[in-house]
Amino acid sequence: MAAHLSQVVGHTLPDKPVAWNKRDLLTYAIGVGAKKDEFQYIYELDANFSAIPTYPVVLLLKGADVDVNLFADRMQGRPIPGLPKLNPNRIVHATQSIEVVKPLPLVSGEGWLWKTRYTGVAENKSGIILTAENTLVDPKGVVYAKLYSSSFNLGAKATGEKFSKFIAGPPQGKPIPKDRKADYVVEEQTSPEQAIVFRLSGDYNPLHIDPTIGQGAGFGGVILHGLSTYGFAARAVLKTAGGNDPKSLKFFGVRFTAPVKPGDRLETSIWEIGKGPNGSTEVAFETKNLTSGKVALGGGVAYLLTKPGAKL
Repeated sequence: MAAHLSQVVGHTLPDKPVAWNKRDLLTYAIGVGAKKDEFQYIYELDANFSAIPTYPVVLLLKGADVDVNLFADRMQGRPIPGLPKLNPNRIVHATQSIEVVKPLPLVSGEGWLWKTRYTGVAENKSGIILTAENTLVDPKGVVYAKLYSSSFNLGAKATGEKFSKFIAGPPQGKPIPKDRKADYVVEEQTSPEQAIVFRLSGDYNPLHIDPTIGQGAGFGGVILHGLSTYGFAARAVLKTAGGNDPKSLKFFGVRFTAPVKPGDRLETSIWEIGKGPNGSTEVAFETKNLTSGKVALGGGVAYLLTKPGAKL
């Protein structure tokens, strides 16, 4: 069975059409907590209107749709060689990263594609973890973003034994400094309706709106999309270490370590670590759920192009 499970690694999916418009960018912005004074994200007539640079993370499930979709259909797709059938109601996000290669246009138009290759699989007693490499390309094949995401499939079994194989993944950040306080701390309140808004960006997983699904999965009810919390943290990093410039963000990655419920309060602590690749500044961060007392996003790493006068 281990030999069969290894077939997952290197498997590619058919290219998927994706598309977005200004309304999609606005919807995503409020889904990740953008406030009334963040005009560059929430007002399409603002001179500096732009996409929050983490927007592409929603395109896997949104695709090119302009209407709602069925999450179960999105997750089924074509069978992946070596994998058992997975329960879409028992899938949670484990990690997510994005490398911003080029700033997104405000409207995609037709011809954009989402490319997926599986680069890792692991099985333990709790389930199966899948890692996928995703690439967003324009109609000419120019790469705009490269993303890695891993999903934890609770209770899934293939070999019944420990197994792990990886061929590629995102860069890993340095540990958070224990000898000094964070350079920046951003505290924000999610709303009780946060998941209701964020799902409009394309992730219609019932886990995020139907309490019975969340109870069945052991979460005690509805939980917020991990990618919404991810966006809250990205805004915090951009507002502080990034000088409030969306073009400054070049890489952003996290581990999802504990659930957040709509209405919980978040605190993102940010440390500037040192030099990153290609003239960037490396930042370490974590987002704590102040309501539960648990770290919701751990192992946070970002690379930003900082302006003269920044701390580093």
